[in-house]
Amino acid sequence: MNRATVIHTPTDTNDFEYRPLSTGAIASAIFGILSWLLFVVGGDSLYAALLLTPLPLLGVVTGGLAWKKIRSMPNQLSGQPAALAGLILSTIGLLGGLGYASVVHATEVPEGYTRISFHKLRPDQVEERGGKVIPPDIQSLDQQRVFVKGYMRPGTHRSHNGTPVRKNVNMFLLVRDNNQCCFGDLADVKYYDQIAVKLAENRTTDYAGGLFRLGGKLIIHPHPTQHPQRPVYSLEADYIQ
Repeated sequence: MNRATVIHTPTDTNDFEYRPLSTGAIASAIFGILSWLLFVVGGDSLYAALLLTPLPLLGVVTGGLAWKKIRSMPNQLSGQPAALAGLILSTIGLLGGLGYASVVHATEVPEGYTRISFHKLRPDQVEERGGKVIPPDIQSLDQQRVFVKGYMRPGTHRSHNGTPVRKNVNMFLLVRDNNQCCFGDLADVKYYDQIAVKLAENRTTDYAGGLFRLGGKLIIHPHPTQHPQRPVYSLEADYIQ
């Protein structure tokens, strides 16, 4: 009598057990990628790079915590590579980005020029209440050589027929930014957010939307209420980059 052969099929599904991806690892990877923005903005402004430092710091913290948690719960969580990537990218972004921004900041001012900024051109609340429209530190730099960064306002220099000049420009308005305040209606641009620039020694430049670095003699004009159509600050620039 023949006996039936019974074949047993494995039913163990442990090999296919699902392990959720750690949210901390995902967050760390995202922060790590965003941390490289420090290299982008660091070439223009150390201050802007400092404002972004929370991104890599969060990437380092979340990556470290996620890595530790995944190692302690290997059968319940996955995402160790993502946590490690986020940790590495965030560390490079933090140290490298700030280092790059610091080097640019330390070397961008030519010898013999004093660094100023649009922020320093604005009087503080105490000075405004006292009727001072020019901060004392800036007033002391009148007729001195200064270095300042800003954006060329388009259309501020025109030909004889009224057409905006974009090539071989030797006079233009330098403004604080190209987004929030200074590319809107010129009447709304505060006097401390603009500098009238005239390039010296027959120098010219072309219009560009990026950041300009300028050096030259700062000239401070009278109180803005006396000459409302005349810029308070102007610059006879002998250095442009």
